[in-house]
Amino acid sequence: MQIGVESAKAVDNKRLFVVANDDLTRMVLQFMLHDENETHDLSSLEAAFDKSIEWKPDLLLLGIDVVQERGMEVLPLIRSRLSSAKILLVADTREDPLVAACQNAGIDGLLVKPLTVENARRKVDGLLGRKQALIPIHAT
Repeated sequence: MQIGVESAKAVDNKRLFVVANDDLTRMVLQFMLHDENETHDLSSLEAAFDKSIEWKPDLLLLGIDVVQERGMEVLPLIRSRLSSAKILLVADTREDPLVAACQNAGIDGLLVKPLTVENARRKVDGLLGRKQALIPIHAT
């Protein structure tokens, strides 16, 4: 199913990796973003690193739960292993002190729950350097 897809975006071949410990977050983001991007739902950073050998991502959507589990040192590791990818942190709230620490460490963007198609696509498009659509997506 395609929801408000712009055909120009659907064919420009941007590759996204979605890595989070929470299966639901990964699946929801993959569903929201796959119509306009080549979106890969990956259960671990190691899977992302392995996949990046053949398929370089343009953007990594990283669940804050991965940072909580592995510590702040995971961000430099990601930068070294996925050097061409920008990092979009996915968090439950912007008030989490770990979010501020990640922002200070240089993440490229923040996506805060609740997740919506419009917000997820807007954040992704912005980080990928795409022009922002002025037409809102409405569910009927």
